[in-house]
Amino acid sequence: MNAKPLLALDGVFAGYGKMTILNGVTASVRRGAITTVIGPNGAGKSTMFKTVFGLLPVRAGAVTFDGRDITNVSPRQLLDAGVVYIPQGRNIFPELSVRHNLELGGVALSNKALLAERMAAILRRFPMLRQKADAQASTLSGGQQKMLEVARGLLLDPKLILIDEPSIGLSPLMVQEVFAILQGLRENGVTILLIEQNARQALQLSDYGLVLEQGQTRIEDTAAKILADPRIAQLFLGGGLDQPEQVT
Repeated sequence: MNAKPLLALDGVFAGYGKMTILNGVTASVRRGAITTVIGPNGAGKSTMFKTVFGLLPVRAGAVTFDGRDITNVSPRQLLDAGVVYIPQGRNIFPELSVRHNLELGGVALSNKALLAERMAAILRRFPMLRQKADAQASTLSGGQQKMLEVARGLLLDPKLILIDEPSIGLSPLMVQEVFAILQGLRENGVTILLIEQNARQALQLSDYGLVLEQGQTRIEDTAAKILADPRIAQLFLGGGLDQPEQVT
């Protein structure tokens, strides 16, 4: 594994209006690994993702990706660079077909032949989506819709996927299917930065963990060490993390 992180935040401050949520976050995300971000409600987990993806301005500090300064770079430029963001909740076009939803994920691709090639590869990779390609996306189950979101993001052949709370509203069986997809992506070299309401389960899936508290990085370590630390288990892996964030 390359020792240089794929994504790094250095003393990042960000927030909403006059409210500062990130208070100097410093963190690194290793290539080819799954890293889960945990912390109490309001710690800044979702804010961190939005800031990395250019949806919120960096007020101070810097963000680098693959050796390039991407501080306050636009989401479109980040997509071109290989960063995909899958936000919390459902983000599909319910009245459009599954196929059309997938095609919208490739709007940044000017090469139509390449888009068609990747579409075919995605449909081979997700047989359920291939079977339902001409059905309205609204007819998919919650878990199938989340698979559609992930598949749509893969059209751009990303190096890094930011995925926020993928299991919200899903049955335990569908959660396992979504997690299996994430494992498969890691095995294919995709780096994943994850926020998950079930922090313990997510850390069991992950290689590394990052603990945020009050908008600051408290701990960066292997997921195994974070899971084994009784102080972290008591503070961050209890009932308080089993609920979705209200203030992020």
